[in-house]
Amino acid sequence: MKDKLILPDKKTIQFSRSNEIVELRAVEPTEDEGYIIEGYAIVYEQRVKIGGDWFHEVVKRGALDGADLTDVPLFIHHNRNKIPLARSRRNNGSSTMTLTPDDKGLHFRAELDAENNAEAKSLYSAIKRGDVSGMSYAFTIKEEKWLELDKKMPTREIYKLGKIGEISALWSPAYPGTNIQARGDGELDNSDKMALDSARSTLDSEKNELELYKLRAKIKGAM
Repeated sequence: MKDKLILPDKKTIQFSRSNEIVELRAVEPTEDEGYIIEGYAIVYEQRVKIGGDWFHEVVKRGALDGADLTDVPLFIHHNRNKIPLARSRRNNGSSTMTLTPDDKGLHFRAELDAENNAEAKSLYSAIKRGDVSGMSYAFTIKEEKWLELDKKMPTREIYKLGKIGEISALWSPAYPGTNIQARGDGELDNSDKMALDSARSTLDSEKNELELYKLRAKIKGAM
């Protein structure tokens, strides 16, 4: 299936995109620091549309508490066939990217090797010019809740994220209001549709079990 990352433990990473970019910017190089980009890869409490009209999604404040951030690379448009442009390894001193969960979401600060890596140089320039203004991330979910599954546009609330597999810069523009573009590499990610179908299937099963319980109780009462 397309636009999904399978972890060694067979769990599937999905892709998400913030519909509003918060302080994604390129920092001017100095004598002490090189080419720095920073911003938010995950933003809490944003109500966004997934798949156009599949469902709304909200990452709840605190969803990153306890999340696995041990090894997170930075790519462009989730292209994992290329080398990372930066990488956070337990946020240690040798990492080229720092990840900081705060009350807004997941802040990142990455140092790009713009002098030796043409893609890093292009990304830095594009962010500085405003041509790249989006961030996305790969993730697994530990705790979620589906609301209003009987409606055309249900809502998925994510309370706990599991592993953050990577973050990516996107050239797609931010969307106003509650709109969001397709996930992954510009196409709808099948895992999102599967998640919705699975939630609705579970709801249907629960409804069927309830109806069966009522029918058995009615028959028993008539005996």
